[in-house]
Amino acid sequence: MSNLQAWAGQSTQRLQGKSEFPYLESQVLLAFTLKTSREWIIAHPEFDLTPEQERLLESHLAQLIKGEPLPYITGVQAFYGLDFCVSPDVLIPRPETELLVEEAIGWLREHPNRRDALDMGTGSGAIAVTLTDQIPDLLMIATDISTKALEAARKNAEKYGVDERIRFIQSDLWENIPFSFDLIAANLPYVPSETLIGLPVFLHEPPLALDGGPDGLRVIDAFLARAAEHIKPGGFILLEIEAGQGESAIALVQEKLPRGNFKLITDYSNLPRLITIQGN
Repeated sequence: MSNLQAWAGQSTQRLQGKSEFPYLESQVLLAFTLKTSREWIIAHPEFDLTPEQERLLESHLAQLIKGEPLPYITGVQAFYGLDFCVSPDVLIPRPETELLVEEAIGWLREHPNRRDALDMGTGSGAIAVTLTDQIPDLLMIATDISTKALEAARKNAEKYGVDERIRFIQSDLWENIPFSFDLIAANLPYVPSETLIGLPVFLHEPPLALDGGPDGLRVIDAFLARAAEHIKPGGFILLEIEAGQGESAIALVQEKLPRGNFKLITDYSNLPRLITIQGN
């Protein structure tokens, strides 16, 4: 029988080279299995694990060693202070996308009469749910090509009590969207196909949510081609991009939305990550 400190140490060693944060992920597995918090785990290093708890932990650890993302094991991923339910049906929300959320919240607070918003490619609903949670009178449409993703997003909206202000629509980009909006947020597939095949995420997360075609811009191009039809005068568009797409994505914006005032924003690693387009 192991105590928490001993198991954390052993699992950390086994995760070396398999995880970017082996000790942290060991603590998260302990908290998940014991149905408690990381703070409690840290405060009780001498707590003895039962044989059943050790069996469960070994099963979870084996999944992690094989490359299964931790959020898919625990079923939860933190994003902008909220815990989102996730599964292999949806892309795991990334910290980089919090930049888009911050910019959207800032714009909405500066424009209190602008309250019709669209989250295209909602996935788990991280953007739509967070924005409606932060802006109490915001009305949101959240779309995705995947019906399973929409089910996950609806579940997260219900979890935080914002489902009555979000309408979920299955749509391939603009296919089923006859409306116009004050704000449009889009976190679309943007990884080049050949690059994606060589990434660990390709083995576990839904390729449909990642594959942006040969240059990574196929879906973004199609989005921008009709964006002008769906943004109200003076509206705001936020588009997340891949770090290497700064110049090429900006060229597309200039081609498709020549009247918009665009801005390229870098992320916390000083890499191009977000394009904002302010309508006239």
